[in-house]
Amino acid sequence: MMSDNATSRTLLVCCGTGCLANKAAAVADALDAACPEASVKRTGCNGFCENGPIVKVQPDDISYYRVKPEHAEKIAASLGHGPVMSLLFRDADKKLVLRQADNPFYAPQHKVALRNIGTIDPLAIDDYLDAGGYRALERALAMEPDEIIAEVTASGLRGRGGAGFPTGVKWASARAEEVFPKYVCCNGDEGDPGAFMDRSILEGDPHSVIEGLAITALAIGAEQGFLYIRDEYGLACANVAAALGAAEARGYIGTNIRGSGRRLRLEIVRGGGAFVCGESTALMASIEGRLGEPRAKYVRSVQRGLWDKPTVLNNVETLANIPVIIAQGGVRFAEIGTEGSKGTKVFSLVGKVERTGLVEVPMGVTLRHLIFDIGGGIRRGRRFKAVQTGGPSGGCIPEGLLDLPVDFDTLTEKGAMMGSGGMIVMDEHDCMVEVARYYVKFLSDESCGKCTPCREGLRQMLAILTDLCEGRGQQGDIELLERLGATMKESSLCALGQSAPNPVLSTIAHFRDEYAAHIEEGRCPAGVCPALTTFVIDSEACTSCGACKKACPVDVISGDKDTPYEIARDGCIACGSCRESCRFDAVSAHQRKEALA
Repeated sequence: MMSDNATSRTLLVCCGTGCLANKAAAVADALDAACPEASVKRTGCNGFCENGPIVKVQPDDISYYRVKPEHAEKIAASLGHGPVMSLLFRDADKKLVLRQADNPFYAPQHKVALRNIGTIDPLAIDDYLDAGGYRALERALAMEPDEIIAEVTASGLRGRGGAGFPTGVKWASARAEEVFPKYVCCNGDEGDPGAFMDRSILEGDPHSVIEGLAITALAIGAEQGFLYIRDEYGLACANVAAALGAAEARGYIGTNIRGSGRRLRLEIVRGGGAFVCGESTALMASIEGRLGEPRAKYVRSVQRGLWDKPTVLNNVETLANIPVIIAQGGVRFAEIGTEGSKGTKVFSLVGKVERTGLVEVPMGVTLRHLIFDIGGGIRRGRRFKAVQTGGPSGGCIPEGLLDLPVDFDTLTEKGAMMGSGGMIVMDEHDCMVEVARYYVKFLSDESCGKCTPCREGLRQMLAILTDLCEGRGQQGDIELLERLGATMKESSLCALGQSAPNPVLSTIAHFRDEYAAHIEEGRCPAGVCPALTTFVIDSEACTSCGACKKACPVDVISGDKDTPYEIARDGCIACGSCRESCRFDAVSAHQRKEALA
């Protein structure tokens, strides 16, 4: 039944990649049919992905979670009459939360780069203009290039792609080069496991990146630019392409930007499908049509980048901040964050945490605040063990450093790094030796192989870590891993090889006892490594719910509702699915050779 007030309502449906995978498009279509007089708007990612699809009702400021197409009629009937209670979020105390701003996941956040996502239609340029879009570009057109650079320098903005290089310094260096043409590039080749910050911005607010890139071009004197986007990001590529067309049609890019006589041509280049292409010089080689391999940086890209011409490369999140800095002033932006790390940072908070998704907070907040206040703590009441920051080349930070402020310099001091903003939370059931092996395997597969320290160093690290996880570890392996890591850091050609030892060295530094247990006792303390572990069901703790049997991929668990379940040792692959599925902690891990004795 349609409400009389439906015509004044706007329904914002999250249609980011995660929600689309959970039938968000069907939800939007169902709301279109059920609410013909209301405005149904398809937005980008709201960030709280595990609770999608998310629907917000405006101006009532009501947020619904895990919405299905069949809920459309209930939502339509409720417009103007109060919320659909069953679709509201419940906090840790089971209290219903009406407004998104009161949701414990969103309440502590401070959105700058993500400011428009979830409130505008990324395919509607008028939505972006209504939100203040392109005003910064209009202002930049009236400024001298050095004035633009001065504002960015005053902001203290550092590159959000991982290196943390001061953006104003980079721009000034390129501006000083008296060589033409010059180029601007956007690095959207986001390849870190568990990271989706840049994807969400490109999908949900592509005009902010285009505007940031246009301002960059004005600052350094470039007339051509490229958006290098990961090939797997189909929706991001489509939304950026549509935004480029709309921006050119309105005169914000093209041959005569807003009648100023300035020009800028932007085009999309789809990534080469390799993690190493996220490295600046490899990315530029890929744009040129060459093999995506890095080169030595004795000459910087701001001097000789694309086609040996001065080139400024910024990542997606960096560029999304630029319009805010120019519109509001660099000093105001610098009021957020810490002395050495200004502004906010977007993180993808994933893993063994209650509330996963995209989080944007001021630089300098603690890991504890991110994981426990915003993330809601560790799932199923388990103990926090570590958080891996900075992507596959980042480091693992233990419980004792939870009160560490999250900024570029502090993380680096502790053997980790900010990276692009991926955060993977681990609990007591994660083996840190296996975590190191997993990331080294990823990096070994993704190494371009151009330089020996990276190529061979990763292979040797992987061989040693595999032996440790499979019960073949030897005395001296830990020390050998440390020597290999030091050599790779010192002599690898690019940042991939130089940072690749981080997951190994940081886990050795903070969890050396786990490495020792694998070598000296043939034991995996976390009960993860199959060659060293077997699983046993405690008959007294077992409630005969059958969850373990359903989860077992090799069907070696038997029992019924009246009999405690048992695991047959023959055929068990020690995958741990039974333990993860048990809500009563009835499944425990044991040292394999003792359990089989």
